[in-house]
Parts: sequence; C-alpha cells; structure tokens
Amino acid sequence: MKRTYPFVQVDVFSATPYRGNPLAVVLDAEDISDDEMMLIARWTNLSETTFVLPPSDSNADYRVRIFTPAKEIPFAGHPTLGSARAWLENGGVPRQQGSIVQECGAGLVELKQDGDLLSFAAPPTLHAGPVEADYLSKVADALGVDMERIVDSQWVDNGPGWMAVMLDSAQSVLSLNPDFSEIPQAMVGVIGPYPEGSRHRFELRAFAPGVHVAEDPVTGSLNASVAQWLIRTGKAPDHYVAAQGTRLGRSGEIVVDFDGEHVWIGGGSTICFKGTATV
Repeated sequence: MKRTYPFVQVDVFSATPYRGNPLAVVLDAEDISDDEMMLIARWTNLSETTFVLPPSDSNADYRVRIFTPAKEIPFAGHPTLGSARAWLENGGVPRQQGSIVQECGAGLVELKQDGDLLSFAAPPTLHAGPVEADYLSKVADALGVDMERIVDSQWVDNGPGWMAVMLDSAQSVLSLNPDFSEIPQAMVGVIGPYPEGSRHRFELRAFAPGVHVAEDPVTGSLNASVAQWLIRTGKAPDHYVAAQGTRLGRSGEIVVDFDGEHVWIGGGSTICFKGTATV
C-alpha cells in the first residue's frame, strides 16, 4: 500500500534561491524503512537527502537521518540547516525559543536562528592531525598541483571523511580541474584566500568521489571543520564569510563566527519546492 509524506526541496547557503546547494527533505518519515530511505536518496541523486523523524533523545527537537546517493552519514552541514528550515516550515516549534536541537548520527547538534539566518554549532572533529605524506602526494597529483603550491594540509573529518588542503590563493582553487580516478574514495576540501579587502575571505571547493559526488556546490560540514582548524591555528579570524560553488555557477556564502566556545556555521535557506513523496 502506497504511503505519502510531506516533501520539500530546500536551497541552502545562498540568499538567492537556486544559487546554493539543494537538499531533498522527507518529513514525518518514521515508518520509512532503511532500504526505502537509501532507494529514495539514490533516486533524488542530490548530494544529500534527509528524513525527519521524532527524536529519541528527550533533549532534541527532532531527529534527522542523512543519506548521500551511496550511504548514510552521521552528519553534514547543509542537510542540518535545510532540515531545520523544513521542520520549522512544517510546523515544528522549538522547545526553547531561538534555539533548535537536532539529533543525528553524530549526536546532538545545536542550531540558532537570527531572523532568516540559521546557524549550527560545528560538531567536534573526529579525525584531526597531519595528512600522511604519501596520501598528500596522491591528493596533489589528483588536484594537478605541485606539492610546493600546497601551503598547508590537515585531516578535518567530522563525519563524512574530509581532509583539507590550503593553496596560495582563491584563484588557484578556482582553476583546479582534478582527476580523482586514482583515489576514488577521497573526500577532499580545497581552500584558498582572497586578497585583503575582498567580500569573501576564502574560496572553497569540495570534491567527494567517495560518496559519488564529483563536486559539492556548498558544504557545511567541510566549512565547519576547516573553520575550526584555521581559527585554532590563527590562519583565519574569528568571523569571516567564505564563498563556495563559484566554479559551478553557484553563489554560496557561508557565515563563520567563533564566540569563544563554538564555531557557528550559518547561511541563507529557501524552500523552493513543496509537495508529497509517495513511497
């Protein structure tokens, strides 16, 4: 017997609709099976599809399960913001005004709302530290850059498996034409600074062949862990705005703010499509 569920598609990390990163959200999804969730995520063919359910933790407002076209993952950034936007639009009311608590595979994630801007507190990095020399060499080959152009590198995995490399400039990042065929399980973020006085502090690109996403338009999890790394090491200020998706014709903007305790990752989100999903 067919069942129907509220469904929305949200554009995340852009003030202009259709210029950020799309997310499919199925709401009231508690009786959809694991296999059905994976099937739907493969079919939407977006970088992530989420399913919103009642929380199992009494401290959470809702629970979300996050799927790429290849697998379920414990946490991702633009699905966190997009799922929160969808939950609110579907009538969700936070237990505490101005604060939302999401339950996901990575635990509880706090969000705050300031007008139209939603931000999440970056979760702890699960795997941090220097990148092994032989793997970094393979990544450099995949990016098509000499090792001398890599200013710094770091494991910055907060769930999806990210490692990050910093190049000398935003233009160097934008000029990349990578080939990850030799390391198909890679999850690589690349960052480069803009000149002083620019609107954006950094340009980022996210290459995720490991989850069957050649390049993700705008990536909250990567920006979160990169911000933690760069702010901790003095390579970035406590507040900045990053750009992502430029090479793909998008205009993603990620607002980063460190309050002394948490790194907050925020951005605009707009519901672009609304209807029902039939399972």
